[in-house]
Amino acid sequence: QVPLVESGGGSVQAGGSLRLSCATSAYTYSYCLGWFRQVPGKEREGVAAIYTPNDITYYADTVKGRFTISQDNAKNTLYLQMNSLAPEDAAMYYCAAGAFCSSGSWRLISRYNYWGQGTQVTVSS
Repeated sequence: QVPLVESGGGSVQAGGSLRLSCATSAYTYSYCLGWFRQVPGKEREGVAAIYTPNDITYYADTVKGRFTISQDNAKNTLYLQMNSLAPEDAAMYYCAAGAFCSSGSWRLISRYNYWGQGTQVTVSS
């Protein structure tokens, strides 16, 4: 099992920024890396994903233009830069790894084999 460990969550005021990181020991056969978020009582939703063979990125409409997903191959680390945060962005954020994703599949939880334990993001107005 590939362990995924998120970090970088915290509390920020609306309009602020945070950068989440996700470290893993190996990305073998896990070419789709994604960020999801979940608030209590709601389903986990896809935020962004990156297909690593060609660095194609996907974003939810609600975060497009504000969030940026990226990876550092040398450090085996996935990032999510979050700018202009709003109260509705507050959630537990999870990173995930899967074999493949596309524009039609990156949001599907079933596409991801490995998940982190999450990092909490709080945004105050």
